[in-house]
Amino acid sequence: MTPKEKITAIHTLAQDDQVAAVVTSDFLKRPEVTAKVTTVDKARVVEEFTRDEHVATTAARNLLRRPDVAFKAMSDDTARFQVNHAQVERSRQARDHFEDTSPVAPAVKKIDRTVEFLDLVTACHSFVAAAGRTVPGLRARNLSEDEATIVHQNVAKVRATLDWIETAIDTGKVDMDDALARMLRGE
Repeated sequence: MTPKEKITAIHTLAQDDQVAAVVTSDFLKRPEVTAKVTTVDKARVVEEFTRDEHVATTAARNLLRRPDVAFKAMSDDTARFQVNHAQVERSRQARDHFEDTSPVAPAVKKIDRTVEFLDLVTACHSFVAAAGRTVPGLRARNLSEDEATIVHQNVAKVRATLDWIETAIDTGKVDMDDALARMLRGE
């Protein structure tokens, strides 16, 4: 019997989906068989098997436990972004669950507000202290026109940010307007 005839016979015998599933599973357990499958076909098989979300989750979890695979996967910007996004979303959901169910959530929220206040005060203090250390160092130094332009642009960003902080404190409106967002992005 030729290889082509054998292949035809296998396809005929495996027309039943249950038979095909068992035979496929058996073939995939043979390293000498899987070694002969092309990388493209292997990837296509993995994608097909991972259409089921539970299977995909299990496979991804097991693969990412391999340091070499995790490193290569995180070298892809889209994959890294998706993992980071998933981590942020998981944290948000955990926080929402905590806030909805924990009896200590109100006390923690009060502490968070205190921490945010302290962070803002610390940021202002850090800026003032850094400027206090840096500006005197400019004594007897003339900035070039390009350097002066850069400093003036950054001072404008600082002023706009300070206005935003004051608005947030006075009105409770913490959203950044589009003009400030563009300025802080350097547009």
